[in-house]
Amino acid sequence: MTLTNGQGQIGLAHSILQLPALVEQLPEQELQRFHRLFHVSQSIGNLSSPDSMHEWISKLFGSVEAVESQEIIKTTNLVTFEGTLFNALRASRPFESTNSEDIESLVAGGTGDPFCNPLEGTPEDIFGRVRGDHCITASNIAKYDAFHGVVIFDDHNPLHFSDDSISDMIDVGLRWGRRALEADPAAKYFFLMWNCLWKSGASILHGHSQVAATRDMHYAKIEALRRGALAYRQQHGANYFEDLVAVHRALGLVSDVGDTQVVSNLTPIKEKEVLLIAPGLTGDLRRSIWLVLDELVHRLGVSSFNLVLYMPPLAPTPESWEGFPHMVRIVDRGAPSNKTADFGAMELYAASVVSSDPFRLAAALADGLRA
Repeated sequence: MTLTNGQGQIGLAHSILQLPALVEQLPEQELQRFHRLFHVSQSIGNLSSPDSMHEWISKLFGSVEAVESQEIIKTTNLVTFEGTLFNALRASRPFESTNSEDIESLVAGGTGDPFCNPLEGTPEDIFGRVRGDHCITASNIAKYDAFHGVVIFDDHNPLHFSDDSISDMIDVGLRWGRRALEADPAAKYFFLMWNCLWKSGASILHGHSQVAATRDMHYAKIEALRRGALAYRQQHGANYFEDLVAVHRALGLVSDVGDTQVVSNLTPIKEKEVLLIAPGLTGDLRRSIWLVLDELVHRLGVSSFNLVLYMPPLAPTPESWEGFPHMVRIVDRGAPSNKTADFGAMELYAASVVSSDPFRLAAALADGLRA
């Protein structure tokens, strides 16, 4: 494995608030590429607070002035139309480095669930189970789709992952996908997802990911990405994913793990979103998943997260997947002790509101991946 920090010409910036100025510093070719991929706007939100609030505001936010004039950065991906709002008050906060609860004891308290004894506690698919070195499959008892399985980790604690166990999870998931394809040659569209702990949507604490295979076309958001990338190629004569990496690299938001680019997303769906982009399910991609999760969990205080794998279909299809890479998306879902949901009406129907700064995330990942 070779690893570089992938800094662009301007290096790592200090804050998302610098983005408009940093974009204007880009060389002309990079500037044009940025503007065909992203739109950025900057605004100021003003308010007037009563004297009775000033002590509380100063204690919580540092100063009254910081609250009465708030800088907002809005980023929009013009291909996918994913968008994010960053507030200076939120984006300037440092990353948490520790979890507020004893996750180990909470997870240990959930032992004895059906996944602890999968051969007796879970059903199997019509084509049987797939067994790996660190995990085994089951059929999901309440299915999203006709083919919907669970990859159950041998270790009860989902945060006890390793380089080997993550690679094994991917292998087992793919073997499951190929068995589903043998059972139904139309089920070509494979999808792997990992909801870690309850804040991410997991209903069972025991470590597990999920796999699905669907017919006719890929799941809607993946199909929308394919179509957006195809339209981008037809309009600009360039590969969307390569340009996406190039734009982030020019801003210092990319680190490289061999053939895999680790990207701190300019339009994250939620906190600390990282994109891993590779030409295939390579050893570097597998290792980068472990490296990024290790950094997020053990140094940046993440305990609950979502992870998905986007990839071309497992068999030929009528539509074009030319230039579509293997992409992993990882996002922090917040502290399990926080009873407030991180997704609200804005995220569901408008644009994401995000506290974490992608430039600070990129710096942390670059340091962690070099370590």
